[in-house]
Amino acid sequence: MAARHVCALVLLIAGTGALVLSAVGLVALPRPYQRLHALTPASTVGTPLVALALAVENGPGRAAVKLVLVAVVVAVGGTVTAMAIGRATAQHEHLLRRDSPE
Repeated sequence: MAARHVCALVLLIAGTGALVLSAVGLVALPRPYQRLHALTPASTVGTPLVALALAVENGPGRAAVKLVLVAVVVAVGGTVTAMAIGRATAQHEHLLRRDSPE
């Protein structure tokens, strides 16, 4: 087994582990903010690690570059989405005014 395959396997196991732990947290935690806290690692760590594992497994080339870009977009998008969901939840629970810029 080549070093590239071992590296891809480690990344895949780490990403899958983060996704499974996030899913368990989603089921186990009762409050919306706690669930949001459990889901954030799935989008910021889990999915990008799986995409990076696929990029490493594919080797250098156009497909690897695309997978790295997907990993970056998902990591950044997951963070922004988590912030938006947290803000909407705070507005729904009247902890934050709807017209508040913060």
